[in-house]
Amino acid sequence: GSHDSFSYWVDEKSPVGPDQATAIKRLARISLVKKIMKKWSVTQNLTFKEQLEGGIRYFDLRVSSKPGEIEQEIYFIHGLFGIKVWDGLKEINTFLEQHPKEVVFLDFNHFYAMDDSHHYFLINRIRSAFGSKLCSVECVEHVTLQYMWEKKHQVLIFYHYPLCREYSFLWPGNKMPAPWANTTNVHKLLQFLETTLEERSRYGTFHVSQAILTPRVKTIARHLIRGLKNTLVHRNLPMILNWVKAQKPGVMGVNIITSDFVELVDFAATVIALNDLLLEEDESAT
Repeated sequence: GSHDSFSYWVDEKSPVGPDQATAIKRLARISLVKKIMKKWSVTQNLTFKEQLEGGIRYFDLRVSSKPGEIEQEIYFIHGLFGIKVWDGLKEINTFLEQHPKEVVFLDFNHFYAMDDSHHYFLINRIRSAFGSKLCSVECVEHVTLQYMWEKKHQVLIFYHYPLCREYSFLWPGNKMPAPWANTTNVHKLLQFLETTLEERSRYGTFHVSQAILTPRVKTIARHLIRGLKNTLVHRNLPMILNWVKAQKPGVMGVNIITSDFVELVDFAATVIALNDLLLEEDESAT
């Protein structure tokens, strides 16, 4: 999985998003501030298509209306506005059309400046984009690749908002817990990942290990120009990747792992390779 999967492009010319504090919105009237914000808002370099081609199958999505716009268009957002959600969904759907055995998880987990009418608009967009590819809510343990292939389903949508109950194809957010370490310290992050794996529910949910470091205000203040990638990610990714390599998948093991800048190391290939351990278990059992 990728963290803030859509943030490969953010619009410096757009107003600051409603996910930001009032003080930031005031400061952002200075054009340099938006340039700095971009350095800290972008957590991925690759487009959806490039991430999919690189093996990413779980997408972490934050969305917002654009206050002041007359239309109900919904955009991706992380500090600054990204592309229209509709354009991203179409890009993902094109990949799925070309690869009918591939399955993706789209996790809509943060909504800003959206009332129910915005949600209905977005949900209809999701239905229009994927149609019969959408997998209805089912017992998590039943959702194998074989199950998905037989039903010709390719998309699981997780929707962290009460309206999800009105639609059979919207999985509630509690089926995709993603505990967040909220730290700049790589050792604290790895300790947190270990602890939350131990607390993982044995049945009935997926699980996201967020292998990401989060800058604090003082981190940004000290390293304004360097940005997220050069300050936190480059230096710590090797240690994070070593933790990933030491994991086991399956019940009480890792399930989905997300990272920033997924192309900087062999992140996707390393996570995918963990599945071989399950095959080895099967072979030794038989």
